[in-house]
Amino acid sequence: MPEEFYRMKRLPPYVIAEVNAMRAAARSAGRDIIDLGMGNPDLPPPPHVLAKLAEVAAKADAHGYSQSRGIPGLRKAQANYYRRRFGVEVDAESEVIVTMGSKEGLASLATAITAPGDVVLAPNPSYPIHTFGFIIAGATIRSVPTTPDARYWRALEAAMSFTVPRPTVLIVNYPSNPTAEVVDLHFYEELVRWAKANEVWVLSDLAYSELYFNGRPTPSILQVEGAKDVAVEFTSLSKTYSMAGWRIGFAVGNRRLIAALTRVKSYLDYGAFTPVQAAACAALNCPQDIVEDNRRLYHKRRDVLVEAFGRAGWDIPPPPASMFAWAPLPPVLRDLGSLQFSKELLAEAGVAVAPGVGYGEDGEGFVRIALVENEQRLRQAARSVKRFLRNRGINTGGQRRAAE
Repeated sequence: MPEEFYRMKRLPPYVIAEVNAMRAAARSAGRDIIDLGMGNPDLPPPPHVLAKLAEVAAKADAHGYSQSRGIPGLRKAQANYYRRRFGVEVDAESEVIVTMGSKEGLASLATAITAPGDVVLAPNPSYPIHTFGFIIAGATIRSVPTTPDARYWRALEAAMSFTVPRPTVLIVNYPSNPTAEVVDLHFYEELVRWAKANEVWVLSDLAYSELYFNGRPTPSILQVEGAKDVAVEFTSLSKTYSMAGWRIGFAVGNRRLIAALTRVKSYLDYGAFTPVQAAACAALNCPQDIVEDNRRLYHKRRDVLVEAFGRAGWDIPPPPASMFAWAPLPPVLRDLGSLQFSKELLAEAGVAVAPGVGYGEDGEGFVRIALVENEQRLRQAARSVKRFLRNRGINTGGQRRAAE
């Protein structure tokens, strides 16, 4: 028998898991760890969503198999969301499918449309499923930058000119996880034109669409005329409604891609638990106060993080969107690398962050900080960071102290 399975050989060690294991061990030992590593919302879903879950779960006939592509009411609720939020008309029958979170949807679509040896364009740094979902399916990844500037477009053109076979899929993710970068509608207009000219499918991950802090709502690629010819978009209830563990997401857009995803999922699952889907309908259809409330809360946490960590000696650029800050390592500790820095910060300060290298080699030199603790805990984390830096001879200006 072979010593290692084929797909296991294609998956490198998950470096973020090293920090997660250290965090778990520290907590088991009784240490108070401020966890800013995992993007796990600490807020509850809206009360009316919980009430709907309990109401439907109490029905005797609600506990059988559900529908793999999602119950009709939930697909209609998502279509209504696109009409209300983006002014986009989508057909709930042929252009919408419910997924078990956007992560499962991306992985299942990768299985549906990828043949061994296909080349996929994915951002670097990137949320791991954007690359490894396709690697598991047998594809080869060619990296493109995350920042949507002139270098991005040059990288796309170079990929189409010099890659054999030519790439067939491009993944985009704005607001970006982990870098929190955003784009405007003009970017998507250019992207749709490029995709049509090069016959490339575009998969847009829009999981953080409602967490924007600059007053300008984040756009959808489907707002571009003709985008549904080449694009499908993934969204999620995880962050918008604090329903991460419920595993409810959606794919919306191109009918051919939705049909392929639907067919693969029909072999893999029976869909999410029906009461969960019914409660998700309530999240999308009922008053949307929580969306604005959560946006204000994450905005405030962002401001507290940037201000408190800055005073502690660690300058962090304020993210324009998402629930993450993409923080460069303090300059005098940059040589540690993001993984070792994260380990030492956890061990010495009791603060967990995610090493940037876990999101791709271009993430080296950064860590991702999740805004998943309240303001008091963020300030507590900043005090611990300040002690951590001072113990290494760094003053609050970020410079090493002169030897005494």
